[in-house]
Amino acid sequence: MRIAALIFFWSLLLYSCREVSYREPQPAGIQPLKEIPKQLLGEYVGIDDQGKDTATLIIETWGYHFKDPNEKDWLGRGVISDSLVVKAYADYYFVNFRAEKGVWVLRVLKQKPSGNLEFMSINVGDDEKGKEMLRKLGKRFPVKEMKLNGDTFFQISPTKEQLAQLLKDGFFSKNELSKVK
Repeated sequence: MRIAALIFFWSLLLYSCREVSYREPQPAGIQPLKEIPKQLLGEYVGIDDQGKDTATLIIETWGYHFKDPNEKDWLGRGVISDSLVVKAYADYYFVNFRAEKGVWVLRVLKQKPSGNLEFMSINVGDDEKGKEMLRKLGKRFPVKEMKLNGDTFFQISPTKEQLAQLLKDGFFSKNELSKVK
């Protein structure tokens, strides 16, 4: 169970070996938040493939951390800093992780009326679906492929309006995290 939870959260929050990236924290031109907004604070749980709760994501004003099913902190923390940047724009929260200098990975949060979070990213795996996603992105933006430390990044540079349009057009896959506290 702990391994399934680790894989689930690691893939949600950090980055995979094939990832869309950005030269700067997104959306470009929007100032970063100094702390996480109060409405996002709390504990959230994802559901694994067997329908069981995974580890708990805890969002605090300073960033996030995790608890395993035995209430022990694990997997580390993300603290708002020069390598974790959070921005708000158009009812979305943009969580930017610096993978390397000039390479930012993005996860997008949207709070639902229930308090749950939609957790979004652009998936570009090695399968045909991932290749099709890259073809579609390439029709909208130049896509620069980069290899860093064994990972492949496909870098794009959208405006904030173009990024919002990618969200509306379904480029971001969605997972839901249930608010428990």
